[in-house]
Amino acid sequence: MTQDGRRRVPRPMRWAAILLTLAALLAPAGPAAGKAAAGRVAAADKPAGGTIALAVDATGAPRRILRTRETIPARPGALTLAYPKWIPGDHAPSGPIVDVVDMTFTAAGKRLDWRRDPADMFLIHLNVPEGAAAVEAALDLVMPAAGDASSASDRLLTLIWSQVLLYPAGPKGDDIRIAPEVRLPAGWRYGTTLRAASEPGKEEDKPAKEGDLIRFRPVSLTTLVDAPLLAGAHFRTVALSPAGDPRTAYLHIAADSDAALQAKPAVFDAYRRLVAEAVALFGARHYDEYHFLLALSDHVAHFGVEHHESSDNRIPERGLVDDDTRVLHADLLAHEMVHSWNAKYRRPAGMLTPDYRQPIDSRMLWIYEGLTNYLGFVLAGRSGLLTADQARDQLAWTAAVQSRRTGRDWRPLEDTGTAAQLLYYASPEWESLRRGVDFYGEGTLLWLEVDTLIRSRTGGARSLDDFCRQFHGGVDGPPVVKSYTEEDVYTALDRVAANDWRGFFAERVLKVNRRPPLGGIEASGWTLAFGDAKTPLLESREGVDDVTDARFSIGLLLDAKGRIVDVLGDSPAARAGVAPGMTLVAVDGRRSTRTVLEDAVRAGAPSVDLLAENGDYFRTCRVDYSGGLRFPFLDRREGTPDLLGAILAPRTAPPAGR
Repeated sequence: MTQDGRRRVPRPMRWAAILLTLAALLAPAGPAAGKAAAGRVAAADKPAGGTIALAVDATGAPRRILRTRETIPARPGALTLAYPKWIPGDHAPSGPIVDVVDMTFTAAGKRLDWRRDPADMFLIHLNVPEGAAAVEAALDLVMPAAGDASSASDRLLTLIWSQVLLYPAGPKGDDIRIAPEVRLPAGWRYGTTLRAASEPGKEEDKPAKEGDLIRFRPVSLTTLVDAPLLAGAHFRTVALSPAGDPRTAYLHIAADSDAALQAKPAVFDAYRRLVAEAVALFGARHYDEYHFLLALSDHVAHFGVEHHESSDNRIPERGLVDDDTRVLHADLLAHEMVHSWNAKYRRPAGMLTPDYRQPIDSRMLWIYEGLTNYLGFVLAGRSGLLTADQARDQLAWTAAVQSRRTGRDWRPLEDTGTAAQLLYYASPEWESLRRGVDFYGEGTLLWLEVDTLIRSRTGGARSLDDFCRQFHGGVDGPPVVKSYTEEDVYTALDRVAANDWRGFFAERVLKVNRRPPLGGIEASGWTLAFGDAKTPLLESREGVDDVTDARFSIGLLLDAKGRIVDVLGDSPAARAGVAPGMTLVAVDGRRSTRTVLEDAVRAGAPSVDLLAENGDYFRTCRVDYSGGLRFPFLDRREGTPDLLGAILAPRTAPPAGR
């Protein structure tokens, strides 16, 4: 999860899934153990090849249940089937196998016994009888209810193929062929990068009639997992590319109501410009078509996940029509589209695996996600999804949050990536002391500093845009993957602007730093400052999320019910004995509300008395603080050029609306 919980956030695990993760981490590890496990599967199994027939009945999506039937070619003898475990984009063993129920297998008309692997619970062992040429697998996926990890509401569904299939362990994902089909509820329409088997041309969205199946052309397992499907009763598709563009981009929207689809024309024009600005930034496209899949619902988890030719994006139901909500999620689609170049086309070598069983090495998430976070921020500004004021407010908030992380005293930035599979699912309590997946927010600050340094060293002749075109560009073409190492990045940056980039990043990424990299903000003509007035962005954040953010004054972050989510480590509240998990009941003897707390802090008295509920007990904590309210903003540095404004300035002309 990012520090604001908005950009690319994998599906949260519940406790059962967390236990599976810990079991995987405690199991024998290392190259030797991995080779032994792979050898055991390869020695015993005899994958038959051929094409797997995968049929998903999604008519139960409103009830949050999906039914799968697979025909898996097989030879007689031992067979091990795998359920996808390490999901690309989640950076964790997040495959929801705990939600797989009613799993049975038959072959040659006989029901087969099966056993789960005791060391890797995502593996299923069975024996194929003589005379059988295939195994029929049946399983159901029961999805969590609203929030948590839900992908469905009464009116929409995001189908993640990796959650509804098994595949033979052993072969690479590229070598496994699958012919998928799905049955949707009557009247629902859909969007996906998959091509319908019945149509010779390109698929956009089309109605699914009751009883009809949508059959797709066979693809590899790798491609299928990389191609989610969005469907819903209230559905809209918007073309985002100019007429005649051979590599068209689409925005598919499924919502819980028709009203949620009625965004202003200017909103769609900004998304058209986003596509144009992304192409201008990178100079080439590594997709045949690009499909934004956007679910608008208050009953699904909110996050984004990247794919080569699409992205799975989920925001509140009024995320396009309510200005406050829209602005809070303005850079989500920009972030996920950048991943088509930085993560899918160019990917850290440690994050390339042959299938979904092997752990990934996520140390370089400060590039994979950090650079993407910065470029998503930039493109949101260039496209008009964020105004200049909103972009500065977002940058100030990011810098302020990172500046108050007391966990900076012990955990370097790289470790937030190495430990991402744990940090994504950590409790929000004590986040400032623990540090979360800070490679997102701090990545924005880090790569802004890189951008300004390149501009400084080249006298303004070059920028990070030049690195993006050289490192991520090339020529238009279908999806491919080119791996890279840290040295490749340093070398590419050095070709753009000579510098000791290895030393630059070692200082900021590998070492413990009490201060975040604020050099980019300062070099761009601004400085992080604090005042007693909330920025409009912070007003929107507190209103939409119903939180009270007093971290920059007394050190408290509270949720809608007054529960204390976090306390900054060396803040006045922490010194007074306030801790996460308590509930703020009263302020100076009056029942606590956001207004009551802010009025008390604003008054500037020598101290503020907080009555906190701690389980079955109550305690009064006297907070010694008289500094008034403090909120972050960017202050203009006199006598310096506004380089930040130049970075966020559009590179393309506004596209014609349609």
